[in-house]
Formats: sequence, structure tokens, C-alpha cells
Amino acid sequence: MPTATTLNRLLAGMLAGLASLGSPALQAQPDAGAPSANTAAAWRATSRLGYAPTPASAQAAQAAPRGWALQQIDAAYAASQRPPRLPAELARINAPLNDIVREFHEEREARKTLREQARPDAAGRTPLTGAGGVEVFSREMAQSAAAWRLMACSDPAVEAPLLARMTEFWFNHLNVFVGKGTVRPFVGHYVLNVIRPHALGRFEDLLLASAQHPAMLLYLDQAQSNSRGLNENYARELMELHTLGVNSGYTQADVRELARILTGWTVNIRGGEGFRFAGRLHDQGDKTLLGRPYAAQGMAEGEDAIRFLARQPATARRISMRLASFFVADQPPAALVERLSRTFLATQGDLRAVMRTLVSEPEFWAAGNQLFKTPMDYACSVLTAAGGVKDRRDLMQTLGFLAQAGQPMHGWQTPDGYKTDAATWLAPEALTRRADYAMALAPRMAEPAYLDVFLSGPTRERIGREAAPLRTGLLLASPDFMRK
Repeated sequence: MPTATTLNRLLAGMLAGLASLGSPALQAQPDAGAPSANTAAAWRATSRLGYAPTPASAQAAQAAPRGWALQQIDAAYAASQRPPRLPAELARINAPLNDIVREFHEEREARKTLREQARPDAAGRTPLTGAGGVEVFSREMAQSAAAWRLMACSDPAVEAPLLARMTEFWFNHLNVFVGKGTVRPFVGHYVLNVIRPHALGRFEDLLLASAQHPAMLLYLDQAQSNSRGLNENYARELMELHTLGVNSGYTQADVRELARILTGWTVNIRGGEGFRFAGRLHDQGDKTLLGRPYAAQGMAEGEDAIRFLARQPATARRISMRLASFFVADQPPAALVERLSRTFLATQGDLRAVMRTLVSEPEFWAAGNQLFKTPMDYACSVLTAAGGVKDRRDLMQTLGFLAQAGQPMHGWQTPDGYKTDAATWLAPEALTRRADYAMALAPRMAEPAYLDVFLSGPTRERIGREAAPLRTGLLLASPDFMRK
């Protein structure tokens, strides 16, 4: 094995090449050993509509990149309509929602009992109590959800690559934070039953499913909002982040009116109900949202308001901008965003149609539209090159890397979700962490020689000068592999 000094020298040379990202002058330099046009397009398609090519997808995408890309949309939609492929040890996260609610209630009661038992007696003595088992339920559910996400993003046998990618996008857009204790046991169910099945369906159906799930209701405190004590958190984020966006014309009065419309949308943990509309907690007065009157119609008011917001031109522009930023470029061309918006409005938010437009447009394929992998991108692409998650060590190393790199799984505290631009993630210290992660996993991997064709000539030449035990780690730490 090389010394630490030798390894650091090699990695420093590889990482220095990332300075060219975003530099048009450097990108324009010809490379005699550059991949062919079809190969470059295949890399773009497989690493943006998934996380990295596999031996099978590399071959298919190189043969017909655009046709392959369009096929991924239909394949991902079909997969989204089927139950997820869950290993038996993770199946608990997809239990019926009310079962999860009941187990969470039992856990809370167990914790309450332990706290009461731990109180000092009259003589000031604190009794010893056992840790028990039921009180680790939430932690295990959160860990299982994270494990499934890593399996899904790195193995096409577990999940269609584009569906894993769309699940990441929409979870980030409709973010919930696992660190909020009441949210923790529900994150996996939220991913599997809200985000995944609607990821390529109609946007308003996705939005409504999110609004009625305990993960979102508890995260943004909607479960506590009622006619006697209004909470505006969810209503504000529904307009500011989930639909219209800031500076789209709504006012604080609209936020309050939407909060009134949604009163009574709650969770009944004690009663074992994941979602409940409590009519007695609903504001029965008349409301006006964005100039539109709402008479007292109970739960139907909220459903109508959410669908109304989902269909607005401002929402179409916001969603189109975010999709283009995620799949095309940090600052996507305005003309592309406009075309995506038109498709969104013409199809009433059919996300599969929007994605077909995106992949069909020349901007998706333009070499100048660069993207840099986020830590999540990078981890999933390394695992894909490794053939997927093999054991618990892979999971723990990857989750540890994500936490150190600033993108812990389900760990963004505020509702705006993680940023995805290069300016956020392209920094020397962060790149060193990526290299360390790659070099740690590489010895347990077969050398992914099928990826060589996607590398630039200088990268291939540099890696080729090293001994076989180093080549895989250097490939995964190369500037080429960190772009998508």
C-alpha cells in the first residue's frame, strides 16, 4: 500500500483538475483522448437520470443516448406504480401507517414510564431502570429509511435509477427533518408512500399526499393548528417553497387565510391515526385566498386550495426552474424553463410529461451545461460503481461520509431542502473527504474498468501510471467522476 504522503500527492493532482469546472476557457480546450459524442452523452444521461452508469446501462446508453434517456422516464413511472423492493429487514418502514402510529405511541408511553420511574423518591434516591426495547423504535425506523435510500440509489435491481433520482428531488423539495423527534418514525413511510409513487405523476397529487402525511403535518406544526390556536408554518412554506415561491404576489394575509383553510388537518397519535380531519377544530368562517372565496366546506376547502396553488403559473415556473437546475445546469437557460412551464400548465402538472420535455430539449445535452455532484450524488455514484450496497459497513461508511460532507440523510433542518449547486459543494476540504471515502471503499470493489471509456485522456493516462490497488480509488476521486 502507498504511504499517506504518496497518496496525498496523487489525490492532490487529481483534485486540482476540478478547478476547471465552470471555466468556459478550460472546458473549450480540445482533448485528443476525450470520449466520443455518444459516450459523453451516455455519461450525462446515466449520471443525471440516475447516479452513474452500470455495465449494462453504459452499453445501452452509448448505443442511443436520447432514446435510452426517454425510456428511463417510462421505466421509472412504471416502477413508481409498483410496490418498492424492500429487504425483509427494512420492511417495517412500509407497514400500514396506522400501525406505525400505534408503535410510535407505545414508544412514547414507554419513554414516559421510564422518566417517571427515574424520578427520585422521598429519600432522594433514583431507582435503576432498564433500557427496554420499544423505545428504540423511532431510531431504528430512521436508520432503515436511510439504508433503503442508499440501496435504492445504487442498485437498479432495487430501484429504477431515475425513480431514485426523482425521489431524491421531490423529498428535497418537500423536505422533512428526521431530527425532529415526532417526524423520525415516519420518514421512511413518507418516502415510500408520498414521494416515490407520485414522483412522476401529477404534482397536485404529490402535494396533497404530502399535506396529509404525519411526517409533514408534524414537521411544520400543522397538526397543532386549529381554530383556537392558528399555526401558520405549513401554510407559509406551502406557498413560499412548495408552490408559488417568494415574490409571486401572495401576502401575509393570504398565508393567514390558507392557515385558516387548513385548520383541522391533524394527526391522532393516541388514537392510532396517521391523518385525521377534525371538524371541531376547523375554522368554519368564510375565507379568501389570492382573491378566491372559500365557504365553510370542511376538509374539501384545503383540498381545493392545494390543487388551486399547484396549478398556478408561478408554481409551474418555480417547479420548472428547480427541475432544470437539478437536471441541466445550476443557472439553467430561461428559454428551457419557459418551455417546461408551458408543458406543466398544459398537462395540469403531469411530471412525466415535463420530464419528457426536459430530456428532449437540446439544453439537457449541451456540453456547456455543467453540473457538479452533491455529496449524495457522489456517494450513490460510488456505490453504483461498486455494484450497490453489499453490507452494513458500506452503509455506515456512506452515512458517515454524508454527515461529514454536510448532507446527512434526511438531515436538513429547515424546509427549503439542500442546495444542489456547485458553489455550495465545490471546496477543497469537501473534495478531500470524497477522496477519503472513495479510497476507503475501493479495496472492497472490483475495478470498474467499464468506466474507463468515460474518462478524459489525461485522467486515463494519470490513473494508468499507478498500481492496480490504487486505480479504482483514483478513478472514483477523479474530476471526471465528480461531474455529471
